[in-house]
Amino acid sequence: MNPSLDDNTLVDVRNLKMYFPVTRGLLRRKVADIKAVDGISFTVKRGETMGLVGESGCGKTTTGRCILRLYRPTAGQIFFEGQDVSNLPERKIRPLRRRMSLIFQDPFGSLDPRQSAGNIVGEPLKVHHIVNNKGEYEERVEQLFRIVGLDPSMTDRVPHEFSGGQRQRIAIARALACNPSLAICDEPISALDVSIQSQIINLLEELQEKLGLTYLFIAHDLSVVRHISDRVAVMYLGRIVEITSSQELYTNPLHPYTKALLSAVPIPDPFVEEKRARIILKGEVPSSLNPPSGCHFHPRCNEAIAECSHIVPPLRDIVGGHQVACIRG
Repeated sequence: MNPSLDDNTLVDVRNLKMYFPVTRGLLRRKVADIKAVDGISFTVKRGETMGLVGESGCGKTTTGRCILRLYRPTAGQIFFEGQDVSNLPERKIRPLRRRMSLIFQDPFGSLDPRQSAGNIVGEPLKVHHIVNNKGEYEERVEQLFRIVGLDPSMTDRVPHEFSGGQRQRIAIARALACNPSLAICDEPISALDVSIQSQIINLLEELQEKLGLTYLFIAHDLSVVRHISDRVAVMYLGRIVEITSSQELYTNPLHPYTKALLSAVPIPDPFVEEKRARIILKGEVPSSLNPPSGCHFHPRCNEAIAECSHIVPPLRDIVGGHQVACIRG
């Protein structure tokens, strides 16, 4: 346990690094590292939704999997409910996994096509020995189906008999089976039709209010993040460049990368859309195998100065919890 954590903090990530080795030759000699996550720090408060946004490959999903301890971090600390889980052995991490869950991006690939929906939802109950008998098991599975808006009479169907939105509801029910306190939502609506996305977002919000859940919501769509998140962390190439409240991020973005992302979000008012300036980023996202020195964003930044190429800007508090990693911020 860490006495420096307050009771309101559910997750505390400190200087987290996750490097994947690159090997070559018959002896698989290590020649480099892919720096998927490169020294990030943030907290998630109980009952809130923390948005984690950025382009594909920036390290969002890797961060979530490190918190779940699906990956053992290269360096740094991860505190969950006051306990440092970053280096716990598997036999000690398993009981804690009851309190964490993961909602996958793809509702088609995340469900076993050979199992019935009821068995998929009920599997965590068996793995973690939550129920004592078959009657309790069936009652809990039916309850989970109702919670996510599915008819319990559908428990015997297999995944291909459901629509995409229904499959994601099954995945959400499975994630709730063990009464977790934290749910990591890894782009849970990006593979769904636009007409279904709002239904799933509304369901997640209802479940949060009803069950007291805490979400780490990973996404690349800033309009969705704005709707569901209390606070937002913006990632670029393995580092967090800005953290603030959802409202503050949209009204007063400070980092040049955040400004560029927001300028690409469509506005439904055609008059406002026509007048606003678009920020077009130059070049491509660099490789995490060989990231730029200094600020990772400086080769594409239209506000960069000479110091940006060799100084790594720390994430510092500007005002009222609005943090930004920028020399000029």
